[in-house]
Amino acid sequence: MGQPLNDVALDTIFRTARSYNGYTDAPVTEADIARIYDLLKMGPTSVNQQSARFVWILSQEGKDRLASFASGSNADKIRKAPASVIIGYDMDFHEHLPELFPHAPEARNWFPTDEGRREHAFRNSSLQGAYFIIAARALGFDTGPMSGFDNAKVDEAFFADQPRVKSNFISTLGVGDPSTIYDRSPRPAFDRFNRVI
Repeated sequence: MGQPLNDVALDTIFRTARSYNGYTDAPVTEADIARIYDLLKMGPTSVNQQSARFVWILSQEGKDRLASFASGSNADKIRKAPASVIIGYDMDFHEHLPELFPHAPEARNWFPTDEGRREHAFRNSSLQGAYFIIAARALGFDTGPMSGFDNAKVDEAFFADQPRVKSNFISTLGVGDPSTIYDRSPRPAFDRFNRVI
C-alpha cells in the first residue's frame, strides 16, 4: 500500500502546478523524455492496453512543422517551447495484448470492432496523456496541453507510416516561465459537481 505524499509533492503535482504558455531556456533532453515516459507508462489503463503513442519533438524543424497545424496562439507556443509532444492512440492496440496482458491470452478478441477499439484507445490514451502531465510535473517540468490543431494534418505529417495511429492532443514541455501564466482560474467546491449516494 502506498504512503500519502507530503504537501510539497502535492503542490508540485496539483495545487500550485499550472499549465504554461511559455518556458525558460532550460533544455529538455532525450534522457528527460525517457524518464517521463518511464513514469507515465506505470499508470493504469484498461487491460494494460498502453494505447497511447507519443511523438516527442525536440528539433526546431519538427516544432515548426507541428506549429503550422495549430490554431491561434498555440502555434507560437509550440515554436518557442523547448519541446512538444503529440499524444496519439493506436487503433490496433489489441494486437499487443498477448504481450501486455499475458494472463488473458484471449484479450485480443475482446475488441472485435473498430468502433469499440477507437472508444477504448481514445479513453486510455487520454489517461496516459494525463499521466504524462503528472510525470512531467513530478520530475520538475511543466506542460501546456492543447487541442487547438488540425488532427488530420497532424496525423498525415507525423503518423503517415502508422495510419492506424490518430492524434488525441498535443502539449508543450519545459520549465515554465511564471510570467506567461494568468491568475489561476476558479476551481469548484466539492458540493458543486459531486454527489455521494
